[in-house]
Amino acid sequence: MNNIGTTRREFLSRASGGFGTIALAGMLGQNIDLAEDPLKPRIGHHAAKADRVIFLYSTGGVSQVDTFNHRPQLTKDHGKSITASRWLNTSGEFKRFLIKPRYQFKQYGQSGAWVSELFPHLGSVIDDICVLNAMHCDSDGHDKATLAAHTGSAQFARPSAGSWISYGLGTVNQNMPSFMVLAPSAPYAGTQTWGSDFLPACHQGTHVLPGKEPLPNIRPRLADGGLQQMELNLRNKLNETHLRTRAADQMLNARIRSFETAFGMQREAPEAFDLSGETAATLELYGIQQDTTAGFGWQCLVARRLAERGVRFLELIDVGSSNNWDSHGNMADHEKLAKAIDKPIAGLLTDLKQRGMLDSTLVVWTTEFGRTPFHERADHPGREHHKHCFSSWMAGGGVKGGIVHGTSDEYGIRTAEDAVHTHDLHATMLHLLGIDHERLTFRHAGRDFRLTDVHGHVVKQIIT
Repeated sequence: MNNIGTTRREFLSRASGGFGTIALAGMLGQNIDLAEDPLKPRIGHHAAKADRVIFLYSTGGVSQVDTFNHRPQLTKDHGKSITASRWLNTSGEFKRFLIKPRYQFKQYGQSGAWVSELFPHLGSVIDDICVLNAMHCDSDGHDKATLAAHTGSAQFARPSAGSWISYGLGTVNQNMPSFMVLAPSAPYAGTQTWGSDFLPACHQGTHVLPGKEPLPNIRPRLADGGLQQMELNLRNKLNETHLRTRAADQMLNARIRSFETAFGMQREAPEAFDLSGETAATLELYGIQQDTTAGFGWQCLVARRLAERGVRFLELIDVGSSNNWDSHGNMADHEKLAKAIDKPIAGLLTDLKQRGMLDSTLVVWTTEFGRTPFHERADHPGREHHKHCFSSWMAGGGVKGGIVHGTSDEYGIRTAEDAVHTHDLHATMLHLLGIDHERLTFRHAGRDFRLTDVHGHVVKQIIT
């Protein structure tokens, strides 16, 4: 069996029809115990309030004072000089000028929460949302902050939150990946944002590229499903025999499980991505047309369909590392970006609620950091990176709706009360899924790692 070499690889390639690479691309991971399915469904440490997560990520750093953090004093004191303690990733003392929000705010819903005119549709469902207006993080560099938002570490490659959740809970649908990413391209920090790193490779996110063919080679190579199953069984026997001669072969273990998932996806994925059965009213809710195969509305609707089919963790990235929310030169860029996601996200929350899924689906929206409420000139049209205060929100899955948790200072520069760090957000996500973030660990390089490292507190005030 040691001499199979290229012939063996050619056989596997033909048998998989090339589709296995979708569930496998870029995988690196710990050795998988073939005696136990690493993706089997597991029970958490305590009763869960949510079964799944839809993680919405806006790349580039969304301005808190132009979206969800209403700071009227910032408007009143527009042009006033202040001394800032950080500027362009550097600490010190900098004379800067306050810049008022570019967009008007109004109150929505019974809660009366303030939302800017950038998000009128989200304003209409604000009573289902818990806004976190005192978020803060460790870095105001895109790559590091993006890495931290996804993996908990701003310095080193670590498994993503989706991978940790897949590792902890497994999947309820063996024919679909437990972790899927719907994104036109990777954000800052690249594919590490959905990587499994040292966790078993089957927990890595499967990237789905919106377009006419979101899953290439999805259709079975053979019309006879029984024959293809025979090929899969033979391939697995060859793999397992080969594995016994190659101790700790990480890639081969991952490949075995990925081919099994890929085979199941050939049956279930085409229907999941087929929107032809959705009503006109549902398509309108998401702001998309019948033949749409891209855009954030498509991503949101497909996410709902995948959530229905048991995918444990879904990440939706609205844009990649270019043409994003990084509005250094002109805050007017926020307008088109907000318009692209406002109605789809509101539609997703509404649709989940109408179908009775919102209570068991945790929806999280975040960005890597905020933007400065000040600049070098009072008439400057843009804002810079800002790690000391930004906004995120959560909805469904055991989260109290219609509340605003945490406050900043009067200008939105620093957190003031009930601050929430990225580690706290991750700890709370895990808690709502029934996982104790301090007990979800993996032994690697001589120590026990976890998503929240040695940090993180559950934000109990926002939980029902």
